Amino acid sequence: MANSSDPLLCSQSDNVLAFGYEEEQHPNPNDQHLPSLDSTIERCIGDFGWPQFLQALLASFAWAFDAQQTFISVFTDAEPSWHCTTTHQLHNTSTCNVFSNNICQIPKDSWTWDFPKHTSIISEWGLECAGSIMKGLPESSFFMGCLVGGLVLATLADSSLGRKNMIFLGSLVMSLSALSTAFSNNIWIYSALRFICGCGRAIVGTSALVLSTELVGKKWRGHAGTIGFFCFTLGFLSLPAMAYIIRGSSWRIMYLWTSIPTLLYCIVIHLLVYESPRWLFVRGRKEEAIATLKSMSSLTLNIMSFSSVALEEKCNVDFWSTLKMVVEQRWPLRRLAIVTVIGFGIGMVYYGMPLSLGNLAYDLYLSVTLNALSELPAALVSLAVIGKMKRKTTVMVFSVLSGVCSAVTSVLMMIKGIFIFKERIQMGVELVSFFSACTAFNVLLIYTIELFQTCVRNSTMSMLRQAVVFGGVFGPVLAAGGRDNGSVSFCVFGLVIGFCGLFVVFLPETRGRPLCDTMEEEEHRLSH
Repeated sequence: MANSSDPLLCSQSDNVLAFGYEEEQHPNPNDQHLPSLDSTIERCIGDFGWPQFLQALLASFAWAFDAQQTFISVFTDAEPSWHCTTTHQLHNTSTCNVFSNNICQIPKDSWTWDFPKHTSIISEWGLECAGSIMKGLPESSFFMGCLVGGLVLATLADSSLGRKNMIFLGSLVMSLSALSTAFSNNIWIYSALRFICGCGRAIVGTSALVLSTELVGKKWRGHAGTIGFFCFTLGFLSLPAMAYIIRGSSWRIMYLWTSIPTLLYCIVIHLLVYESPRWLFVRGRKEEAIATLKSMSSLTLNIMSFSSVALEEKCNVDFWSTLKMVVEQRWPLRRLAIVTVIGFGIGMVYYGMPLSLGNLAYDLYLSVTLNALSELPAALVSLAVIGKMKRKTTVMVFSVLSGVCSAVTSVLMMIKGIFIFKERIQMGVELVSFFSACTAFNVLLIYTIELFQTCVRNSTMSMLRQAVVFGGVFGPVLAAGGRDNGSVSFCVFGLVIGFCGLFVVFLPETRGRPLCDTMEEEEHRLSH
């Protein structure tokens, strides 16, 4: 444990403690509440300068690779188009004409794929007549891997490894498993590797978001968090571009093109990204925290002595202690239960709807591109409302709007016959639904960061993302089942997200509040 003469770099008067609170005289030492790092971060490295921006950008770029591995199956696992090659007469009627909507009822020698068989796992491995569970197995395995990886690794970013190391580890697992996926020779190996990829992916986005927001003060916290949302959009947009360029080529090339850049990114993270000074402080690694603050600071700072024994004793926890701190008290457990319910509903739409785009009567490349592009205005809207609207109101409004639009999409799909611009209206309403889900998801992530403390922040964020992913687990099955009746999947999407979004009314508002670092500090705030 470091001694009391350790330096902290901060340009403040002598009556200000190292953690940013003025020293107060209390007749009873038990009345003192634990300090926060918020004001120290703001005073020592400024509000939001170029050093913080570059660090947040480097950390947040992990979201681009997260998006690629999450939605890559939209193209690699797609149901390819086909056409008749010969005419078999059945009561003087073409077999293809009678059963043209069901490929499994057509003799195999009377049809062929429009593109080479290796363009999709469905055509390469003869899965065109497999059930929806089998077709959705690889992507469901990916989401199950996200669940398992999140549950097993969630608290390591808080307890022992830190945010930076978890981004590195997750990105490395994700890249190596994606690279290995390119050499799969059956759906079982393919699904197993997708599971491993999901395990690595589970901790990447969460750690990147927490790290980028902990490098800045409360004024710029939401803005730093939205950098990751823009990076996610970039990664999502890269998929239809790559798929269009290599159309007709093997689906394996998609995995090669996404895994190699991720591997290079791991090197960048290891060499250039700093660890969160907040996490270093609460873990008792004061010298490293000071060095990080000094490296990012653009100010001329004075040296002050400080003591952080109390903070270390409260936050120097292990894997199980982190979980115990959340579940042993009523208020953090209640908050966590509510945000996971909301996350489940949002996740079913956020991950399931892009996988169901093939069920719409619209070009797959264009529809995926439009959905990916809708992430950009969602990030911009999130950036705009973060500083102006209440978190509760924003999450509820966009969740309900997404549910209504998804239900309208379902109704449009059930309407028989063709009317003018039906396909365009259907696509437009679907885009509004996905855009609303994206915005609700973005704000919910920032909201959750503000609801929980530094000691458990990464763990609770991971649990939220597991709830989102758990909702996404049902997406591939709904998408595969929706190939026969797509309106059912969109109806389920609308009902679930609309209902789950209403639970936000039971959470406290956090807009404009500083971040707390310990559970005791939050309890002190709640008691006053």
